[in-house]
Amino acid sequence: MSEEISFKSVGVKSTDRKFTQKIDTKPIGIKTPLQLGTGRSGLFQMHFNRADQIADNLRNLILTNKGERLGRFDYGANLREMTTEITSKENWDAEAMMRIRDATQTFMPYVELETFVSSFDTVSEFSGAEPGVGKVKLKIIYSIPQLRVAKQQMNVDLYVIG
Repeated sequence: MSEEISFKSVGVKSTDRKFTQKIDTKPIGIKTPLQLGTGRSGLFQMHFNRADQIADNLRNLILTNKGERLGRFDYGANLREMTTEITSKENWDAEAMMRIRDATQTFMPYVELETFVSSFDTVSEFSGAEPGVGKVKLKIIYSIPQLRVAKQQMNVDLYVIG
């Protein structure tokens, strides 16, 4: 004789809707340069990942010069003033690295800078640039230990007078 079993005690499949509902994460910050938002971003495109937001903030820190940020006059790596000195300064790389390191330690101490490589390139006249304008390409490798993000690469271009 078989025993009567209730359907209530059978259980739930792992594919049930209550196990597969996706939690909608909230945006962390605005992407730069500004772009109109799509989907869940709202008015502007947003970052939903902390590592992406930190990379965006680091790029903005490196490209910002002192006095440009309203209310924070000392914010930035202040590299633009060095762009006219690239041909005359023998230790341009060391000075740029020191400025980037100091700004990062002050404003983003959770970022660990690892390597820095710079290369000089000329800007072609076909791109609409004036003769004598060059480009310094900076490649920065960094890590964010608290997020377990290692060896991220950032490329930054600075235009210089050659």
